[in-house]
Amino acid sequence: MVLSRERIGEIWRYYQAGLVNTAFGFGAYSLLVWLGLNLFAAQLIAHLAGMAFNYLTYSRHVFRDAAPARFRFVLSYAGNYVVGLAMLFLCSRVIASPYLAGLASTVIVSVINYFALKHLVFRGRPA
Repeated sequence: MVLSRERIGEIWRYYQAGLVNTAFGFGAYSLLVWLGLNLFAAQLIAHLAGMAFNYLTYSRHVFRDAAPARFRFVLSYAGNYVVGLAMLFLCSRVIASPYLAGLASTVIVSVINYFALKHLVFRGRPA
């Protein structure tokens, strides 16, 4: 499979935005865990807060040539939350630290999320 220059640029922008989004979301998650909240409750709150922030970065920076897709984005993030919750559960079974388990699940889910956003949410503009 050969990647086009445009696709490589898009993936590069995805991970640039992803770093900012992850810092925001993981920072919120870590703060909530540090404040004593259950790690799954912390994930839910951080996920909801990050969803609005992420929509702005992905729609304006990464998939800027795609048609607006707020509803599909919300649906995608609902699925993303379920996958993230499952990954957090699995990672927390093998990684003792809730911070490292959260980070590991975030990295795994980010790959899945790119494909969901690219193919299900931010599709090309109609001609």
